[in-house]
This record gives sequence, C-alpha cells and structure tokens, in this order.
Amino acid sequence: MAKKSGSRLPKRKEEFTYRGYKVDDLKNMSLEELAELLPARQRRTLKRGLSQDHKKIMASIKKKDHVRTHDRDMIVLPEMVGKTIEIYNGKVFNRVDIMPEMIGHYLGEYSLTRARVNHGSAGVGATRSSRYVPLK
Repeated sequence: MAKKSGSRLPKRKEEFTYRGYKVDDLKNMSLEELAELLPARQRRTLKRGLSQDHKKIMASIKKKDHVRTHDRDMIVLPEMVGKTIEIYNGKVFNRVDIMPEMIGHYLGEYSLTRARVNHGSAGVGATRSSRYVPLK
C-alpha cells in the first residue's frame, strides 16, 4: 500500500491497530460500533450523542485539514486522524497533529492548561542563612 507524500502520519514498521481494528476499519464503522470499543466514559458520551458544537467540529474537519476549537471535551475519532487541530488552553491555541494513537482520548489532554513552573535560585537575603552574607 503506497502512502501519500503529503501525509502527516508517522512511518511505522506495522500498521497501527486499536483493539484489533486498523484505522481504515475504524473509519468505516458507525458511531455506535466504535463506541463499543472505547472505554466506559467515552462510550457513555458517544451513546448520549454528540453535542451541536461537536457536530460542527466534525463537519469542519471533513471539509478542511486545519481547524481551531475551544471544545476540549471532544473525543478523538478516527475521522480526525491525520488532521491538524488547534486546541485552546485558556490563553493560546496549541497546534496538535492527530495521530492514530490518540483515538479515544479527549482533545484537552493534548493542550495543557497549566505551564510547568521553573523556580529560580534564591537571591541574597531570601533565606535566613544568606541574610548575613557580606555583599563585598
């Protein structure tokens, strides 16, 4: 099977499978069949039906390869694989390329809302022991 030159999917030794199904098989499944393969929380969400916002995202993903969204609670579905989605984290949109391994996860898992804190070293007088250090 020949890959497209413009494809953003990584090269693998063997094709990715999700619970024994290849990505093409997952794309051909109905939403109800796919829901049976997903974990309980995602299965419950899909059985209750996609919200209007989620349907809007899916429609725009089918039209174009690049989408911006605030919906962090959207589940990554097989139709999204290979697309680029910009996910809002409360401050900026983080660009995420959807990979097959992301199927069944939430979009918000890939755009963290809290940055890692890197504390600097303490200055002179910041601690009890450095208070009496002469400056000269």
